[in-house]
Amino acid sequence: MNAEMIYGLVTGIFFGFLLQKGRVVRYDKQIGALRFQDMTIVKFMMSAIIVGMVGIHFLDIFGLVRLLYKPVVLGENIAGGMLFGLGWGLLGYCPGTQGGALGEGRWDALWGILGMIAGAGLYAETYPLLMKNFLGWGSFGYLTIPELIGVNRWLVILVFICGILAMFRWFEKKGL
Repeated sequence: MNAEMIYGLVTGIFFGFLLQKGRVVRYDKQIGALRFQDMTIVKFMMSAIIVGMVGIHFLDIFGLVRLLYKPVVLGENIAGGMLFGLGWGLLGYCPGTQGGALGEGRWDALWGILGMIAGAGLYAETYPLLMKNFLGWGSFGYLTIPELIGVNRWLVILVFICGILAMFRWFEKKGL
């Protein structure tokens, strides 16, 4: 095993530990998020996004990473979002929490994992057809929000963080 694999294993174990400690692998938390009755998962995801966003951009400033952006393609994003939402709604687990739920002994998550594997195989087999007919629609190339609106990336990050913190405060006032 090389260093990258070891780092991946360690961060994966740490992330799984945090998923379990945050109780976001629980079915009732998943359904609560989908029904807008329990925002624990939303808070967890938004906190992870903020930490990752700030961390990766600091690493970029110091030259420790090189940011590689994927092209913005509406067809791919719409299709992926619909599949993600459909799977989460039907099973009650998102892809990230299924492994954690299975690790806790929740065997119902195994069906979702098997479904993801089957879905990945089906996607790979139908990719050329999907790309030609739908997935390639709405390609905007390599575009970021700061580039789109013409501002410094840290301004966008700051506004995003302030918005998330305001959302957290609102959730707390509503008891979510």
